[in-house]
Amino acid sequence: MIEAWEARLAGDSRDAEARYEAARDLARVRGFRYLDASSVAELPVGDVLERVEAIPAPANQPDRVEAAALLGTIPEPRITVTKALELYWTLAREKTFGKSEDQLRRWEAPRNKAIKNFVAVVGDKEIANITRDDMLDFRQHWLDRIEAGEVTANSANKDLIHLGDVLKTVNTMKRLGLALPLGELSFKEGEKKTRPPFSEDWIRTRLLALGALDGLNGQARALLLGMINTGYRPSQGAALTAETIRLDGDVPHISIEPEGRQLKSHYARRVIPLTGVSLTGVSLEALKQYPEGFPRYRNRATLSAVVNKFLRANGLLETPRHSLYSLRHAFEDRMLAAGIDDRIRRDLFGHRLDRERYGKGASLEHVAELVARIAF
Repeated sequence: MIEAWEARLAGDSRDAEARYEAARDLARVRGFRYLDASSVAELPVGDVLERVEAIPAPANQPDRVEAAALLGTIPEPRITVTKALELYWTLAREKTFGKSEDQLRRWEAPRNKAIKNFVAVVGDKEIANITRDDMLDFRQHWLDRIEAGEVTANSANKDLIHLGDVLKTVNTMKRLGLALPLGELSFKEGEKKTRPPFSEDWIRTRLLALGALDGLNGQARALLLGMINTGYRPSQGAALTAETIRLDGDVPHISIEPEGRQLKSHYARRVIPLTGVSLTGVSLEALKQYPEGFPRYRNRATLSAVVNKFLRANGLLETPRHSLYSLRHAFEDRMLAAGIDDRIRRDLFGHRLDRERYGKGASLEHVAELVARIAF
């Protein structure tokens, strides 16, 4: 009865989407599946009469909200592209579970951008009326920009992927049954550019030179130094807390955990021993100085920009293509050169193993011994 009351109240809404959903809910509560009026008219006479007789009629006046729900006179809402995005945030909310505020912002931004770009080129059409020509026009828009050197094929493909994600999610979750013309639109991407690793000599003689990092704020400096012998992602280092920086015990280590944020995958949850500069000199002092971790950069996307700007301004980038992230690649190269087992390397980096994982893997003590051999 309460469900019916709530559905009836929602049915008085001026919003077409709300009225339609309310009609479907009310029909379900009354024991019927919502059908549009044309479909109701095609039912056997007995079924139609059953629906009519289920409509309350106090004082011989059929209830208009109940009648609309059972006889299907509420038109299916016309969902435009911008309306689809509005619905998407609720329909895809399971994808946001565990995301920090910054992660949520970065997740929403490209989807907002994709819809905005599509509307600018094609218009805010109803998604049921999007044609193959519309999608080809949108593709041509990106092709023109690629040819003009404004964007890469990768950027264009991301826009197409995010647009498709929004439209397909709404189509599926709202049970619209549309045949969306989204296939065969992507561009062939060139060779993917990766950040080169810092050489061992550069790390030793330039980054770790006396006073080289003095101009960098303490938290950023500690995060950079910690990355040299752990290979964590900058965002993972920035998310460390007093509970995940563990300096006591036989093997000091850090623990990468989904505290207030979402990890890239479940493989990313791991412990990494602290060795070399990660546990001596300025880094240790920095960790002692910030017992709560790194609040200046926690759940914020500013660490890499701050560090890269400093390194660039002070001539500490080995080439223009190098960045803070190059320390992660350098750590992996050093492990590879030292012959450290693939399973251990992947466990340290939080990467998926190409085969099934058996057992718990190497002990923290053993991993610490291996990493210590390549630590600075």
